[in-house]
Amino acid sequence: MPLFSKPTARALAILDLLMANPDQAFGLTEMTRKLGLNKATCHAILTTMASYGYLVQDQRSKAYRLGPSIVAAGNAAYAQFPALEYARPELEKLSDELGLASAVTGRSGRHIVLLAHYGNANTFQTPFQLGLRVPNIAPLGSAFIAWSPAKQLEAWIARAHEARGGFDEQLDKRLRMSVINIRARGYEATFKTAAVDDLERDLSKLDAGWNLEQLESITNDYQLKLCEQAFHIDRIDPKTSYDISTVSVPVYGYNQEPQLVFTIGSIIQELRGSEIADIARRLTEAATRVTVAARSSVPLARVVG
Repeated sequence: MPLFSKPTARALAILDLLMANPDQAFGLTEMTRKLGLNKATCHAILTTMASYGYLVQDQRSKAYRLGPSIVAAGNAAYAQFPALEYARPELEKLSDELGLASAVTGRSGRHIVLLAHYGNANTFQTPFQLGLRVPNIAPLGSAFIAWSPAKQLEAWIARAHEARGGFDEQLDKRLRMSVINIRARGYEATFKTAAVDDLERDLSKLDAGWNLEQLESITNDYQLKLCEQAFHIDRIDPKTSYDISTVSVPVYGYNQEPQLVFTIGSIIQELRGSEIADIARRLTEAATRVTVAARSSVPLARVVG
């Protein structure tokens, strides 16, 4: 089991809370209530973070919000994802044309992270807030893994078996077939599932508190439930209607692997297969333009160095 630092987790919980609520500021009392921290401990963390510019305290209300050092850190991280700079106008335009929400996700070794959302973002807004992390475990993150090296695919599937406590042959076949279909078709399409409803309900309960361990437990449970339900739409007939949740396509980095994923969601009514394909086509065109623009904006020396 990897090492775990509770003091670090407390500071990260504060940052997570403020990132998830960028338009709000929180006083010490409300912060301790939401995070379940001892007031003295919380005050010491807040004071330290404010002294280094990661938080700013309003002199009148005494409430805390994100500070300029976070902006600098964000810009430094942003530079690692040049595609994000070009994603906003493309996805805002597409969201307006379709009347649907769009979102951008990235991945780390352990998580898929919601980086941005645009348009009529009912599905991607509260409780699906910026910075939300879900496990990078099958079937989540399929639009990343379908165009990643085989060793990543095997590790991704293996994590699903491990999370369930043992190898499941039927799940293994289903996951592999879904990835094959996603790659062949060029996009990922998912069903609306009870697991998504459960996730939204459980995340909503966190409004009264913000606990990183509880948040991770909720998203882990979501991943496990998806393994039990029909999640991916593997075969899409143009004339058949589908109760669809999302359509996703990859955005490539310089190493020819997906760096980001663009997703269209907030789909309320059923769509015919031909309508799904049209959304996927337009989303893919946007992703291609963003990929080309991002690549041309980065000096070659920085890429190979």
